[in-house]
Amino acid sequence: MFAALSGNLEVTRLMLEAGARTSAVNTVGRTASQMAAFVGQHAVVSLINNFFSRDDLDYYTKPQGVEKEAKLPPNLADCVHKLILMSNLNPVKIILHVQENPESQDELVTIARLLDTLCTKFMKQSETNEVMAMKVHYQGCVLREANKWLVEKNDTLQNLMKYFLKGREKDGFPVAQEKFLRLSIRSFPYHESELLQQIVHNVAPVTVGDDPTALSILVSAINGHQSAAAENQCYTCGDLQAEKKCSACKKVKYCGQACQKLHWFTHKKICATLKAEFLKEQELAEKMKQQTLEEQEGKDIQTIHVVMYN
Repeated sequence: MFAALSGNLEVTRLMLEAGARTSAVNTVGRTASQMAAFVGQHAVVSLINNFFSRDDLDYYTKPQGVEKEAKLPPNLADCVHKLILMSNLNPVKIILHVQENPESQDELVTIARLLDTLCTKFMKQSETNEVMAMKVHYQGCVLREANKWLVEKNDTLQNLMKYFLKGREKDGFPVAQEKFLRLSIRSFPYHESELLQQIVHNVAPVTVGDDPTALSILVSAINGHQSAAAENQCYTCGDLQAEKKCSACKKVKYCGQACQKLHWFTHKKICATLKAEFLKEQELAEKMKQQTLEEQEGKDIQTIHVVMYN
């Protein structure tokens, strides 16, 4: 509890790995995650809400009971564990993770089935964990979509990412990604889940194309907060602390050249429009700055007159 309150990520991680119960509450009935959120330790909240021990995963790499085969091939344990721990739920980021681990691409259905098993486990265990259940369910949806593109469509992961990134003509909003997120959320099998009802309540009134997006609502529900303002996220994969800007419009940020290159096919359609918006914003900011200076000069002159004639 105190490690979470202080924002000490390393101590919090060590305690989680040692078996600390994330559902334990203090004298006022609050968990460590809730207390950390209350004092603004959002990185700790994300760590706690997304934690899943490697030992718990390794259990599934060995046949259990009458099983002839393990639910998860041992060589995929590291890849799957990193996937489960990911706090970035952008579907493009998940697909990039699959792309970076080619050994997983032939076993996407196997991994998705394991995530289904974990989803059930999180919901049925004595201390229900709706957050992790929703998260692994959603990740399984992304993996199944990736498998569909690779196997059924005989297509590439690169094209799947472009499918998710493709923006509509007028503003670049990724409609296909939004619709996929909404379908994934609605397919969560435990309809009595309070978390599901909360997410649906927040998503349902929003027209596709408006804010907040289904992804931002899901991320907020899973991580316990809005991880970062949209302007600090990579427009392609959703990674935080994106620092590379489009050199033309200055409005869109990326975490690196690879993401910028991947996004260009759709960004180029609205880049000129965004550039015009940026220039107008700069012009307005300059006018406001000049107006502020003039007002300050006027006040300074009045002050001088008061001093001189009194």
